[in-house]
Amino acid sequence: MDRNDLGTREQILRLVVERGPITSRELAKMLVLTPAAVRRHISTLIDDSFIEVYDGPVTAPLKRGRPSRRYVATSKGQSQLGEAYSELANQVLDFVRENLGKDGVEEFVNRRTKALEKRYRALLESAGANPPERVIALAKMLDRDGFMTTLRRGGPQGLALQLCQGHCPVHAVAQEFPELCEAETRAFARLLGIPIQRLSTLANGGHVCTTNIPLGTPKIHRTHPGM
Repeated sequence: MDRNDLGTREQILRLVVERGPITSRELAKMLVLTPAAVRRHISTLIDDSFIEVYDGPVTAPLKRGRPSRRYVATSKGQSQLGEAYSELANQVLDFVRENLGKDGVEEFVNRRTKALEKRYRALLESAGANPPERVIALAKMLDRDGFMTTLRRGGPQGLALQLCQGHCPVHAVAQEFPELCEAETRAFARLLGIPIQRLSTLANGGHVCTTNIPLGTPKIHRTHPGM
């Protein structure tokens, strides 16, 4: 197989992980390739069970004509991007659970989360007190740590940001120990100083980890009596 094909296929897989659900046309535009070339690679990725057609709700406005297929990564596709030491981490946590029980696992998870929170907090302070700026700073740090993070508008009137983590380096571990996801969500809330809601996780079968972060409340337009 041509090395260029392998490199392009890996780029497509990474974009599907990071930005899915995504269409072949959108991928072609990002990679400056013809739609036909992208569809050829998509076909191979589907045959290899790395990506699949998204069958969930579509939030983008519908256009006339036949709706475009949108693609997301499968668990197998996620694993192609590497999950460092997942097997070893699972073995360690299994040992902790067997010998120290649930309390031992919780203590381990809390220590790991506190270390992450301490490192992120020092960098978030430079972003100031403005919530959107802090969310952007958090997204950049997560992306740097391999979570393939993007931000999208959400909520009524776009008054929320959705933090989307397209990849999780500890995905396989989090499937066995969901405490990791729960602790991470609480850490994000403390770092941002606002209540947040985890809408989906890769470990629980979602195609992306999505955290909804409200930034305000809709303005109520009052009318004069009699109007």
